[in-house]
Amino acid sequence: MNSPKLLKDLLSCTTPQAEETNLKNLKKLGGSSALLTSLSTSQHSGIDSSTIPERISAFGANFTPSPPPPTFFSLLVDSVVEDVTVQILIVSAVVSLAVGIYDDPETGWIEGAAIIAAVVIVAFVTATNDYQKEQQFRKLEDVSVSAKDVKALRDGLTIEISQKDVVVGDVILLEPGDKIPADGVLISSDAGGVVTDESSLTGEVDGVEKHVLTGTSSKVDPFALSGCNVVEGSGSMVVIATGRNSQWGRIKAKLESEHKQTPLQEKLDDMAAMIGYIGMAAAGATFIALMGIRYTKRDELPSHDEGWFAAVLEAFIIAVTIVVVAVPEGLPLAVTISLAFSTKKMLKDNNLIRHLAACETMGNATNICSDKTGTLTENKMKVVEGIFGGVSEGKASAKVKALVAKSVSLNSSAKLVEGSDHVIGNKTEGAMLLMLRGDGWDAEEGEYLRWRDGAKFGVEGGGKVFPFNSKKKSMSVIVADDAAPVDANVSKKKKSTRAKSKAAVASGSGAFTLFHKGAAERVLDRCTHYTNEKGDVKALTAAKKKAFAKTIHEYAIRALRCIALAHREGVEELVDDIDEVTGETCAEVLEESLILDAIVGIADPLRPEVPAAIKTCQEAGIVVRMVTGDNIETAVAIAKEAGIMTADGMAMEGHEFRELTPKQLDNILPNLQVLARSSPEDKHLLVQRLNGGHLPTDEESWKEIHPFGNWKKDKDRLLPGYRQEWEEARGGRGGEVVGVTGDGTNDGPALKAADVGLSMGISGTDVAKDASDIVILDDNFTSIVKAVLWGRSVYDNIRKFLQFQLTVNVVALTITFLSSVGGYQPPLNAVMMLWVNLIMDTMGALALGTEPPSEELLWRRPYKRDASLISLPMWRNIFVQSVYQLVLLGWMLFEGAEFFTCEDGSKKHFSLVFNAFVFAQIFNEFNAREIGDVFDPLRSIFKSPMFISVIVATVVGQYFIIEYGGDFTGTVSLTQDEWVISAMLGMFSLPLGLFMRLIPVKESEDTFAVPKKEGGRAIETQGLLEKLVNLTVVLGVMLFAYATYEQQRLGMEFGADSYIKIVGNLAKSAMGHYNSIDNPDHDIAVGGGGRHEEM
Repeated sequence: MNSPKLLKDLLSCTTPQAEETNLKNLKKLGGSSALLTSLSTSQHSGIDSSTIPERISAFGANFTPSPPPPTFFSLLVDSVVEDVTVQILIVSAVVSLAVGIYDDPETGWIEGAAIIAAVVIVAFVTATNDYQKEQQFRKLEDVSVSAKDVKALRDGLTIEISQKDVVVGDVILLEPGDKIPADGVLISSDAGGVVTDESSLTGEVDGVEKHVLTGTSSKVDPFALSGCNVVEGSGSMVVIATGRNSQWGRIKAKLESEHKQTPLQEKLDDMAAMIGYIGMAAAGATFIALMGIRYTKRDELPSHDEGWFAAVLEAFIIAVTIVVVAVPEGLPLAVTISLAFSTKKMLKDNNLIRHLAACETMGNATNICSDKTGTLTENKMKVVEGIFGGVSEGKASAKVKALVAKSVSLNSSAKLVEGSDHVIGNKTEGAMLLMLRGDGWDAEEGEYLRWRDGAKFGVEGGGKVFPFNSKKKSMSVIVADDAAPVDANVSKKKKSTRAKSKAAVASGSGAFTLFHKGAAERVLDRCTHYTNEKGDVKALTAAKKKAFAKTIHEYAIRALRCIALAHREGVEELVDDIDEVTGETCAEVLEESLILDAIVGIADPLRPEVPAAIKTCQEAGIVVRMVTGDNIETAVAIAKEAGIMTADGMAMEGHEFRELTPKQLDNILPNLQVLARSSPEDKHLLVQRLNGGHLPTDEESWKEIHPFGNWKKDKDRLLPGYRQEWEEARGGRGGEVVGVTGDGTNDGPALKAADVGLSMGISGTDVAKDASDIVILDDNFTSIVKAVLWGRSVYDNIRKFLQFQLTVNVVALTITFLSSVGGYQPPLNAVMMLWVNLIMDTMGALALGTEPPSEELLWRRPYKRDASLISLPMWRNIFVQSVYQLVLLGWMLFEGAEFFTCEDGSKKHFSLVFNAFVFAQIFNEFNAREIGDVFDPLRSIFKSPMFISVIVATVVGQYFIIEYGGDFTGTVSLTQDEWVISAMLGMFSLPLGLFMRLIPVKESEDTFAVPKKEGGRAIETQGLLEKLVNLTVVLGVMLFAYATYEQQRLGMEFGADSYIKIVGNLAKSAMGHYNSIDNPDHDIAVGGGGRHEEM
């Protein structure tokens, strides 16, 4: 390969929006055959895998580099540039720095420098979180690309490779639903060619026909373009451009990615704005109060202007700091952290999140419409029953078996991996190919492939393929009667090669046979004759047809998938013939008057874990419905085994479903649990009617769905209805939140219409994956249940954080304002409040946003779409904690100096207030782990390492700020007694969590999407005894910590006796009877006893 010249020639054939020029240049290269030679590849065997490194070096790899991620420095700058209040604070700090240095060169700089340092620390922490978030989502994008596989020919074998491993020269096999991985030239196809959807590149919604370039063709389009989907037909292409050299790669390089907010982020932004306005009002009131105080004490201020300016600046800095604390930047940060954490964990649970909003939406799903095959079942199909020529396999003649083997081999696109039972392609077809390997069939390894080669599909004069039709539940092929396996005349012992496929040439007799395969009862309806056990064709009498129908019924009620094989002889019509009277295509005309050859029952066992998963969903208030193309009896049998079908449930077939009026469907929806023999269009209609999504809003949009309907006569008769009618029928209840699974190309509309589209990672087509929000990597229903669990976890973690942050906000703003109005210097200076802001926002988001989910989340019902983020129990918790902390801090502010025997308003005094306030937040953070009536703050604490890490980091940070902050933070060192007492006062926030939950406040029924009777166990309730046990544990931990401190302080020996004495003495002290421990050298200090350094 002359790589530079060849690369240039290949690129001349891939110019965007230049089809004629590309075709002209391809012809200059000599067409498809010359192209294959130039690329050292073969239509039948593909490339030699040993040349892959050379091809990557010469033509590039098949991936387009993503835009460079933001650097840490850019994120650091953004954290300051995008926050106006922080900018104001920095400017104020700089002014404070300048004024302070002017007034007092030795220490006047400290406050301004401290504020700047605190802002820098907050900015660094924020930038670090953003940087880690970006890195996490980059990894998820890489997984998404790597997860896509394509079928390619290499070394003469059909293999599956990752999309990113495709190289120039690869021969890629294309089937309906595939996404084309690179630019290529079509080298083989069905008779009708291949139709692709190029809307992602050109914006044109109509399919584009692709045909093989031959010597006689003039204006055909043979170019398969990367990023486009195969809509119809199958074939193969040779890759001519990959990665950045492909048309999609060139376009993608010009695009900038956009990150849309999730609904929860938008809702939180609105709440953050509201809280911010309240904060600004509080800041303004505080500034006015401080200036009023300064005015009343104007005689104490220096007479020169700088004294007044310093006072105004100090008040302004405090006001701006209040705004910084009040504006809850942590709310969107908490969502981001929680989503990043959850998506990473969900990937381990086989859920690849494509759209972040789906993660939170899935948590409030009320309906899941699930496929059967592969999702509820194992997709390990095996033929376990069958009649061939009307009898069992053992009684069928060789002639019948040969006919069935030929039908199975030809009328299939699946392939078996040589030497194993692994199926590439459709599992149902694979099960029948594996049947031919069994005893009594004597099929050679790969014989079915040699049959297909002999049929010469896609070649002029050869066989014709009519792909699977989801409406008719069948597919067909037309094959020349004299077609034979390519090595028919070679000894069976001699291994054939794929290269011999060129040797099979039709004799030109003109006789053709149609082989048909599909849903057994539908195929039976199209049959007028059957093949008997000897291979003779007999008329299908009513009695015989009834006997075959009975066999199908017996298979179906045993949950077996029933497939029938039939044929029709003497078919010579061309594939593009159309009946002049009916307008039906060739296949639709010929798939009548068939000869029934066989009926097989294929077992696909229910996944053993599915019944429990279905029960979990039902307990979670989620209705699970099965939507399948299977026979209704087979579907009902599986649905009953899975627990989907209940005593009052109903099953319906697609053709009946389609005839319902919207009102009739609404009446049966509560009980509709199985929709069998359904098409993707039926699934789409069901989803639209459930959630109201994509419903036509007016006559014009209704006409797009029903072009032949009459708006006045049919608008209330035809599904899915229209928006106004649907809203009136729902009575203001809004739509269901629907999750729907899909794996086929035609499932795209239903996946798009659903609130959460769930595509299958193994069996799903690329079209389905692109239309979905979540890819279920293992095709397992239990993974969907895990998606619900994680979705609820994200929602609840945000509510936990909100409960925690609002408490801090209320207390910090109120105490600062009240102290200012009361004529006191605010106890929390700017640096202290910035530290509180860091605890509340970034560290709180990390601690509560990464809480792992508990199974109990699946005990409660889903919330409505418009349910308030703050429930009544949450408001109760916020109110009680705020009142306690305000009373505590108010007492410490106005009476604490006397209790701790320190100077009122001194740094010591404010350091104690600050310490008690911070520890109240630390222990309330444990309370915030529960948002309902449950009191168990230590539950699964060791399963939340991030929470523990944040608590430890906060305590350590607080220690260093108090002990070593000095003038920089406005704090002084505390004694051991002061540390313990101030921390213990804050610690009482923890047991208070029990008492506040005894106040009988329940979540409003209006917040839930389903009535209580439809929900499962009640997560909101907890017995009083259980609460008291948990309280005992908490108090025990607190007493143990205090007693341990006292033992160490008093120099007592560690042991049970000293613990008992200390606790007993503490109890007496609480009752007003102080007794010292029997220790002649030491007294226990109660209150604030001991020596204190005065400031």
